Amino acid sequence: MIYGIGTDICDVRRIRASLERNGDRFAEKVLSQAELATWRARSERWPERGIRYLATRFSAKEAFSKAIGLGMRMPMTWRNCEISKLPSGQPVIVLHGELKTWFEAKGLTAHITVTDETDYAASFCVVEHLPPST
Repeated sequence: MIYGIGTDICDVRRIRASLERNGDRFAEKVLSQAELATWRARSERWPERGIRYLATRFSAKEAFSKAIGLGMRMPMTWRNCEISKLPSGQPVIVLHGELKTWFEAKGLTAHITVTDETDYAASFCVVEHLPPST
């Protein structure tokens, strides 16, 4: 059964401006350790690709926070919600800490998709309540 849905669109230019103003602090606030490592590697090779990576992660976390109905309040935090990917490239949500405990206790599972174009990154998230296993 659907528990919630969330969507978000992010202006990549806004993310770029934030990085120019605040340096790495914005990325360090939003990204998990694993995401931060990927962001730094991508940014080194092609700075624009790093900005888009950060924008898609920001957008995905916003969409997820809406789908679970919490917004950005505990136990939802930027760094406890990680957007990873399967070997196929499919994005997946990996949760940590209190957020993981809360999510699992509710019997939820999430599906996320992300996309980006020149000036925008967008995400869509569906969270399902799983029936108890028998």
